[in-house]
Amino acid sequence: MKPLSDQQPGHPAEERLRALLLAGLDGDAAAYRDFLSELSARLRAYLRKRLMHMQDDVEDIVQETLLAVHNARHTYRADQPLTAWVYAIARYKLMDFLRARSRREALNDPLDDEHDLFAASDEEPAQARRDVGALLDQLPDKQRLPIMHVKLQGMSVAETAELTGLSESAVKVGIHRGLKALAARIREKL
Repeated sequence: MKPLSDQQPGHPAEERLRALLLAGLDGDAAAYRDFLSELSARLRAYLRKRLMHMQDDVEDIVQETLLAVHNARHTYRADQPLTAWVYAIARYKLMDFLRARSRREALNDPLDDEHDLFAASDEEPAQARRDVGALLDQLPDKQRLPIMHVKLQGMSVAETAELTGLSESAVKVGIHRGLKALAARIREKL
């Protein structure tokens, strides 16, 4: 699919696709075949841009999207832009694909390099926590506490402000200045 300019009513590509679909919905099989053919070319271009490193999967998503468009064709409202409707379906299919892929990849943690399996130990995170703790202990409370609560414990700025008695602005400033001070200390040690 082309950029959003195609979605403008009166744009030649929008009007052509819309006319082909409407003719197809009225029973013109040749127009519907032309609609699907032109739409598939546009979908390929749309998806190739978004899946640059997964080109092998583009055709599968194009087919999934065409099937979804076909199955939902009765829901298309003729007074709405066709490409916006199709883009929405394509985005949902793309997101479904990416979610499924990430779930599969999370379940299949490769053990390609046996040396990597034994390279890390449980002591490394503990040592890192001790190092971070030692650095944080060097900061004043108005910097240390906001960093601990917001950045390390995941609390919100508002929750941290309420807990520490600082204003929300003071929490944000404390985080900024504290992280800046930590970065400077780390650079000194390198």
